Amino acid sequence: MNARIDTLHSELPDLDWITDPVKVGRLSQDFSWFSPILKRQLLGKRGEIAVRPRTEEELGRLASACARHGVPLTPRGSGTGNYGQCTPLHGGVVLDMSGYNQFLWARPGVGRAQAGIRLGDFDTAARTSGWELRCIPSTFRTASLGGLFSGGFGGAGSINYGPIGAAGNILGVRAMSVEAEPQVVELRGPEALLMHHLWGTNGIVLEVEMGLAPAHPWLEMIVVFDEMDPALNFGNALAHAPGIVKKNIAVLADPVPGLMGPLAEHLPKGCHAALLLVAEFSEAAALQLVATHGGRITYRRTADEVAAQHHTLIEYCWNHTTLNALKLDKGLTYLQTTFTPGQHLDQVRTIRSLFGDEVLMHVEFLRSMDGFTTCTSLPLVRFSTEERLNEIIAIFRANGIRVNNPHTYIIEEGKVGGDLPQNVIDLKKRLDPKGLLNPGKMRAWGLPG
Repeated sequence: MNARIDTLHSELPDLDWITDPVKVGRLSQDFSWFSPILKRQLLGKRGEIAVRPRTEEELGRLASACARHGVPLTPRGSGTGNYGQCTPLHGGVVLDMSGYNQFLWARPGVGRAQAGIRLGDFDTAARTSGWELRCIPSTFRTASLGGLFSGGFGGAGSINYGPIGAAGNILGVRAMSVEAEPQVVELRGPEALLMHHLWGTNGIVLEVEMGLAPAHPWLEMIVVFDEMDPALNFGNALAHAPGIVKKNIAVLADPVPGLMGPLAEHLPKGCHAALLLVAEFSEAAALQLVATHGGRITYRRTADEVAAQHHTLIEYCWNHTTLNALKLDKGLTYLQTTFTPGQHLDQVRTIRSLFGDEVLMHVEFLRSMDGFTTCTSLPLVRFSTEERLNEIIAIFRANGIRVNNPHTYIIEEGKVGGDLPQNVIDLKKRLDPKGLLNPGKMRAWGLPG
């Protein structure tokens, strides 16, 4: 450790420090290895020490000491992100928020918790009052609330409520600055979203207040089809059916179902599959749509059966589709794309015709930011070279399909449009004036001085 880290450690001896190099290295990583490009670029990047604060007072003393000694501070939730969000580029301290994890309260339609709480624990606590999180990623068992807010997009529930950044899903954030005398602020509504998906670069997230949805018993089903078009049309019809209460609709085109190893007995060779969560009381209406589109049910579990087996189809959807596929084929990587409402089915068909088995389609139906039903996709890509991957991204965009590039650790480069709004940068100046939070990830700020 260098002198600044030694000083920090000795100044705050009562904090829960992690100094073991193996553990610090592990806390410096996430799932960026999904990308062969990030895997290469981030090789060897790590913090010098990690710390696990348990109270706001400890967080305040840590932020103050880092500001006074000029030590970089990289926040970490549970490390389930995919872009190297929690990988320090310039050493310093890994701020492990997992010890700051209390559920605070739930009221009708609203819940609040500390940033380090696991989403599954938040959801369980909220359900005691008849509510649940509106949207949970496939990593909900381990992902943290602060990590979802700082680096997540959507998940199961987005078919009803859109991405987590849609108006009304994130209601408020309590945040701390990194200064000699840290300030604690409450940001509400649109102002709170100035910290969303910024990877902890413009303030330490302490608490998040989320919109909640009525809790339902969710029935899980797999419906298989011999052709992709009926599977896609079925998913779209279910997504548009206003009277059927649902939580997730994923459609996996052949050969993706064959890469979902633990579900093999329910996925006949060569099939196209829809993985569904619908409210138990909506089962009859959902079955009518299955019959109309010629599907066959190969898997059905009630909410009680899902709870008893501690296993859910959500963990084969969203980016868990990628994780399960990579277990069987390490030559794959992925993209993050969103299709245009009203054109989404044709765009999916176009991509399949253009790329064949080079791009394997996996779509998730959701509401767009402005409320239209469409689908997003985490297509699997057979990786050859970085140049070819960029060509594929360009072809997607040329066909009117939005691509957020998951193969970069620079915030602006991952987004279409490039530049961050000035009010985001202004909040960075306010809450991280020395640029010590997760330095090197925000192009508009540059490297720490």
